[in-house]
Formats: sequence, C-alpha cells, structure tokens
Amino acid sequence: MSKTVRLRKGLDINLLGEADKVKADVKPPAMVALKPADFHGLVPKVVLKTGDKVKRGEVVFYDKYNQDIKFVSPISGTFEEIVRGAKRKILEVRIKSDGSDDVVSVDPIDPSSLSADEVKKVMLDNGLWPFLKQRPLDIIANPAVKPKAIFISAFDSAPLAPDYDFILHGQDQDFQHGLNAISKLTDGKVHLTLNGKVPADKAFQNAKNVEINKISGKHPAGNVGTQIHHIDPIGKGDMVFTINPQDVVTIGKFFAEGKFDPTRIVALTGSEAKNRKYYRTIIGTQLTDIVKDNLESDNVRVISGNALTGAKVDADGFLGFYDSHITVLPEGDEYKFFLTKGWLGPGFDKYSSHRLFPTWIMKNKKYRLDTNMNGEERGFVVTGEMEKVLPFDILPMQLIKAIMVKDIDAMEQLGIYEIAPEDFALCEYVCTSKIEIQEKIREGLDVMNEEVM
Repeated sequence: MSKTVRLRKGLDINLLGEADKVKADVKPPAMVALKPADFHGLVPKVVLKTGDKVKRGEVVFYDKYNQDIKFVSPISGTFEEIVRGAKRKILEVRIKSDGSDDVVSVDPIDPSSLSADEVKKVMLDNGLWPFLKQRPLDIIANPAVKPKAIFISAFDSAPLAPDYDFILHGQDQDFQHGLNAISKLTDGKVHLTLNGKVPADKAFQNAKNVEINKISGKHPAGNVGTQIHHIDPIGKGDMVFTINPQDVVTIGKFFAEGKFDPTRIVALTGSEAKNRKYYRTIIGTQLTDIVKDNLESDNVRVISGNALTGAKVDADGFLGFYDSHITVLPEGDEYKFFLTKGWLGPGFDKYSSHRLFPTWIMKNKKYRLDTNMNGEERGFVVTGEMEKVLPFDILPMQLIKAIMVKDIDAMEQLGIYEIAPEDFALCEYVCTSKIEIQEKIREGLDVMNEEVM
C-alpha cells in the first residue's frame, strides 16, 4: 500500500546559484573517463590496451572479483590511457573520441517478455548493471542476490539539486521501459517516491509496475536512504536495490533501441557559475566544455555532485558516473578580517544552522557560501545537533562512536545496515567537532562488509 510520509527533522541549506529551467546542448566531449573510485570496493580489470579502438557500448573493464559486472565505453574512439595513483591504483580510464559514433547494437527487447534471469543477463552483458546499487553497504548491487524491494527517488532535496521532473519531462516511454525491466529483478515492490510538496511530472505520476509513495520535508527527504527507512526498513539479512531516475531511462532506452545511450542531463549550479542551465551531455564527460568561460573567477571549487556529498574535480576533470549535478562554489581560502567577515563580524551574509547570526530570521534568503570549514577537527562532543537533522530512528552519535572503535555488535544494533555516507552529510555539516563523518560511515560499512557480510 502506498505511503505518505512527512518528516519533522532535516535541514535545507539555501545556496545561491540554482540552475535555470533551460536545457542546452554542448558539443560532444573530446575525452571521457570512467573512474573506478565512483564504484566503492571495485578492483577493475581493464580488457583494452592503449591505442585500441573502442565502440560505444563496448566493454572497457570488469570487476576483478565479479567478472559478470562489466563497464562499457560511453563513446566510440581510442583507448587513451590509464591514470594511476599511489601503489598503481587506477584512478581514471580515459577514452578519446574519434568523432564517429560506432556502437555495439543488439535487437530491441521487450523486458516484459523476459524472465528475471534473462533481464539480469542483458543488463550484465551490456554495462547496465552498475547503475544499480544496494543497501546495505551502498555499493554496486550483487547480481547473485534477489532484493526484497527496489527504491527510486523521483526527486533530490540536496542544496541546488537538479529537478528530475524537469529532466525527465517527455521521457515517459523510456522511463516506463526501464521500470518494466528492473521490476523483473525482485519479487517484492518497486517503490517510486515522489516529492509530497509539489506535483510530479507525468513520467512519474503515470508510472506502472511501481508503488508510488510521497514524502515531504526538509533535506534529506530526497535521499533514497531516508525513504527506505520510513517506507520499508532494512533488517539484518535484507537486501534492497536503489537506482537514479536518469539511469532507469538509460536502461529503458537500451531495451527499446538495443544500444547503450550514455546521455545525461546535468545541472550546472552554484554562485560562482555564470550560465547556470541544464546541459545535455554524456556519462563521464570532460567538464571543460560545460564550465569553460562559465566561472566567475579562477579561485573556485568545482564539485561533481552536490555541495554536501560531491567530489572535488578540476575544471578540466570528469563527471562522476552517478552524478547529474555540477556545483561551483568559492574556494574559501582567503583571509577574512575578524571584525567584518570573521568570527566577530555581524554575520548579515552568513548562514548558521545554530542560529548564531541574525540571518536565521530571513527564511528565504539565499547564501553565497564558500568551502571554508571555519575551524579544524576537535574533540567529539555531545551537542544534540545531529539528532535534529537526521530523520532516522537511530542514534547518530552513538553509531559513529561504535564505528570509531569497530564495535560490530553495537554497529548492528544501532542501524549500520540502513545507512550510507550521504545520509550523514547533514550530520557532518552541523557537527561542531569538524569530523569527517561521511568518511567514518564508509569505514564502518567496510568493516561490516569484511567481518559480517
């Protein structure tokens, strides 16, 4: 039965720089990259050599420990290079476009006529499986497991988040094809959760083979973890798959056309971006053509993703595999005179979740915030602030401390199976101790993966 949930906890950070509801095309990128770091726990095994020709949709690498999970090229071109880091860790696999569009193609398939195993095989063989992630652990879904449910969040509530109603407008058929395919992967329900505050696009409203739920409230209402917790919580031994709406469309297009379509509509946002629009590009694109001549200054931070959970990239870096969002913020490395802009300033241009400045009474004010942490790591003290922004029935402070000391029993009892790092992004933001809480959550999940799963 459909559910309607209203959250009482959370926090909306009103940043300046929302993208205009305009879609624009950019020229095809000269270079794309697949970054293994986007797939936590993955050890890639590259199947191509430098200089090899590659088609769009052709396998580039696979998971060393699960060879069924393959990753394909978003473009046709030449395998350019493998960028390595410390201990020869693969950071990027780069492919240079050749200007053509050679593509691996198969016959279109109606997923409704296939069994679960047949749908799974099509997705695995053609690079579609990595779009699915699993809870617990927040990693690529295990194809050997049948989940109890699949969750799709139809909106994003993070700061300056893209509007999926706008992005998916007119893609009803492809979205439904994708739903028909992924619904085969579970004997349970496919939960599609809408924003209870605003009407949804008809691509979501008219969706079939799903259970439509509504959730309203402040961020993290749009996080799939929040929706799982309130609609169909995860217990020990349970497995749930999650997927982004744009990735559902990509899967749907493959079944309808027989070709891997890497199209991704990306919102360019942030106070330091000029032409803030929705740009039609592809997965793994080089950001040069999107952010070039679009920056207010050179002293900015370009983030692939949102300001709370995204990854810092160079202006000529590459879009993350799961990202539909680019955020550009002031770098925050400039000195601030303490009587005006510093800690003794009146704070008429500052934001604080603790009501430290008079701006807390200005409900609709938007802020130009930089990346300065305004302090360094200090003692991890009890403040009660994290409990105000985490709409989960768990104890965040106690869970984080259990992770720090690797107390597996306590982590289980305190809800480690339900969460992902993004669910604790607001806790990290309001934490006066300046601790990298998302990093701690990831460490805890890794411990559980090694010791329990």
